[in-house]
Amino acid sequence: MANETKVYDALIVGSGASGGWVAKELTEKGMEVLMLEAGPPRIPSRDFTEHAWPYQLRYRGFGNQKELLENQPVQRLCYACDEYSHQFFVDDNEHPYTFPPDKPFMWIRGRQVGGKTFCWARESYRYSDYEFNAASRDGYEENWPFTYAEIEPYYDRVESYIGVSASKEGLAQMPDGQFLPPMNLSCGEILVKSVIEKQFGWRVMSDRVANLTVPHNGRPACHYCDQCQRGCHTASYFNSPSVTLPAAARTGRFTLVSDAVVSHIVTNSEGKAQGVHYIGRLTKRHAEARAKIVVVAAATLESTRILLNSRSSRFPNGVGNSSGVLGHYLMDHFTVEGAGGELASLKSAKREPLGNPCGYLIPKYANTDGHKNNNFLRGYRFDGAASQQLYEHAFSLPGFGSAWREKVRQQIPYYVSLEAQGECLPRFDNFVELDPAKHDAWGIPALRINASYGENEHTMAKAMRHDVSAMLDALQVEASTPPSGDLSVFGKNIHECGTARMGKDPKKSVLNTYNQVHDVKNVFVTDGAAFVTQGCYEPTLTIMAISVRAADYIVEASKKGEL
Repeated sequence: MANETKVYDALIVGSGASGGWVAKELTEKGMEVLMLEAGPPRIPSRDFTEHAWPYQLRYRGFGNQKELLENQPVQRLCYACDEYSHQFFVDDNEHPYTFPPDKPFMWIRGRQVGGKTFCWARESYRYSDYEFNAASRDGYEENWPFTYAEIEPYYDRVESYIGVSASKEGLAQMPDGQFLPPMNLSCGEILVKSVIEKQFGWRVMSDRVANLTVPHNGRPACHYCDQCQRGCHTASYFNSPSVTLPAAARTGRFTLVSDAVVSHIVTNSEGKAQGVHYIGRLTKRHAEARAKIVVVAAATLESTRILLNSRSSRFPNGVGNSSGVLGHYLMDHFTVEGAGGELASLKSAKREPLGNPCGYLIPKYANTDGHKNNNFLRGYRFDGAASQQLYEHAFSLPGFGSAWREKVRQQIPYYVSLEAQGECLPRFDNFVELDPAKHDAWGIPALRINASYGENEHTMAKAMRHDVSAMLDALQVEASTPPSGDLSVFGKNIHECGTARMGKDPKKSVLNTYNQVHDVKNVFVTDGAAFVTQGCYEPTLTIMAISVRAADYIVEASKKGEL
């Protein structure tokens, strides 16, 4: 438990991508910081399984299906939640939420020191003014309260510290950054690049990922085991317990308390935050922690739940909700998935080296300059991978004995996959609220999530399917599987953003340009809840950049006595 009488300079709720960066920046600039994390610490020797073989696991990697169905019926729907890595995901029975029957939502959560940074896909993309000034381009909703030029230095700082491997492409819709050498494309991906760039004029590149291709800041380069979602003993990809939290700890001004489930922010009669109320995850003991500044970085929906639950006579609808905007404008990317086939020209008995933890990326072109599509607003991008199937194909080959084994060795197919990811528009009627009838294992009101994709997303998906099919045709794939007809379930992509958005107008937003709550000047929200638009790119790098920017502001405003 935290020291209940000590008043820290700042208190941070959450230890993931955002919280880790805020802690690093504040402590390195002289502030004493307390961090509360709802989950336990992870021990690599016990919890990391990236080098485990199926025969070392009790269920050979398939997991105890009865236990997964009983305890993680939602979490197991994530590709990374299996026998190897289910420990990185919550118990759904302890963490309930609700939604209307006709609007299903997948809430994938990781509660531990490090949050979801152990099992994220590591895609690290900068947003551009196509995202930050989207409303100025198409007239829909609001711009972010800053431009790309203002956030660019913070992208630089984050990339330079964590290490992002990528190629510089000179594209306005996907700004270049401070990159390590890119990972190599596979033979199949080189073929994809050649065909797509020639026939469509779209750039194909190695994905931009927070995996190290060379030693960086004391961490060794990736060893290409290609199981990043299971943890990494060498810390060769970014996660906060290996990168930002140690930096904070080295200052001697950082205190981390795990297994501390924050329920709400505690405010005084003047409307300022005094700290937070929290409950011991295991002990169920209630306690308070005090600080001059509270930074909520518990991940989008959890941060918003804390704000909504922070009710008092002064804030009857929650902290930051005087505008009625808190909880609204929920976004999550939608994907058109499942497309792929075999590249006949690469079928071979010769084995290609395996283990690349990233594939290829085709950046957004729809509704960028010179590529206007009047059927929908905003745009989408593509990604995929190409590699030999090796022994996976043996299960479908008829026969047995030595002749069959020889056939398996000599006829290794080469498979290519392709999916598209589109931007979800921010809409007021996509929202979350507290469910008065449902509580979690600690008695905290659960969220009721009411979100669905609209006409714009469904129209965009038609264009996405058309482009995916056209590219597969151009690649002349065999045994082709077409793209899915349905959109992914809301929440499936684990990129939920919005619900406490930033803005210059307090009547239309929850936070100001520095992630500061309009209504309570010593409370900040620095994770994806702050997003105004989402673009079609993964949000994590931008979450880290706005966290550093907010931390800089906190330090300067504190020195001036403005908080």
